[in-house]
Amino acid sequence: MKDLKPIISQFDITGTVNEVKPLGNGLINDTYKVTTVEDDAPDYVLQRINDSIFTDVDLLQHNIEEVTTHIRQQLEKQGADDINRKVLTFVKASNGKTYVKDEDKQFWRISVFIPRAITQEAVNPESSYYAGKTFGEFEAQLTDITDRLGETIPDFHNMELRRDQLRQAVKEDRAGRAEGVKDFIAEIESYMDEMCLCQRLFREGKLQKHVCHCDTKVNNMMFDEKGRVLCVIDLDTVMPSLFVSDYGDFLRTAANTIAEDSPEFEKIDFRMDIFESFTRGYVESASAFLSPLEISLLPHAAELFPYMQAVRFLWDYLNGDHYWKCKYPEHNLVRAQNQWHLFLKAKEHEAEMKAFIEKL
Repeated sequence: MKDLKPIISQFDITGTVNEVKPLGNGLINDTYKVTTVEDDAPDYVLQRINDSIFTDVDLLQHNIEEVTTHIRQQLEKQGADDINRKVLTFVKASNGKTYVKDEDKQFWRISVFIPRAITQEAVNPESSYYAGKTFGEFEAQLTDITDRLGETIPDFHNMELRRDQLRQAVKEDRAGRAEGVKDFIAEIESYMDEMCLCQRLFREGKLQKHVCHCDTKVNNMMFDEKGRVLCVIDLDTVMPSLFVSDYGDFLRTAANTIAEDSPEFEKIDFRMDIFESFTRGYVESASAFLSPLEISLLPHAAELFPYMQAVRFLWDYLNGDHYWKCKYPEHNLVRAQNQWHLFLKAKEHEAEMKAFIEKL
């Protein structure tokens, strides 16, 4: 492993570095836990920022600083206790920023390690309820800073962009695969106009962007010793986006009865118990800022995200598998078909979803 102490030395940390070890299994950034010698000094989290995905590191860190500072100020106004465990704290470097660039032109940042905190991997109705409530509260806390943030990945959840990318991939057919999936492409295209609804409503001024997390997974929350949610983590994708981002993205992964790359399509269903729990928690906290139109479109959001992901996986398959890592030649196609089946299952539950939300 690369000697990371020269990088750490550029940050204004408290204490003496004792050990640096890999932390977690993130797919985007390289993460390490930095332990200190002194009992009264905190430990830290060192991350290498993946600037091939987050190409504007200055904007990325600007967003994170704005968000964490704003949440901390709100907690202070509320008289909250244990604030340092309820919001991430990023350490300034000698250059005055919260990141540095090393001799290999790689970007690094450090945050304070939150002690006595854990993440959860289990997706069940209880954890889904807490996820919905927590991410809704997170958005509600940030309703008044939307204009101060930029998009770290522009048009990340823009369905019209994904439509155009797929059509371009079909036209270019770089990997010579389009003919073999022409029927699948036609099926996807048959729903395309319907699934671009939110982008049209946004252009018409009927929807607005909120500050969204854009990666709403159960394991992106920290819990304390008693199982209570402390804070939201992994803030790289926090940016202005349509409401569908946080709501739909969670259900895409959590409500699927199998893994997203499983070829056992006959086992796929859309879990209504997860939908109901997450929706109950999300509406409880997000109804403070969501419009009646947005609430009515929650079932559409639940359908949109597996559909969008099917489009993206198929796009990558047609282009020759350059975006996602693949274990075998048909891997992206299997992923696309998996998400397509989930989309169809969600469509089957549409009336049931609408009825549940009306009762709420």
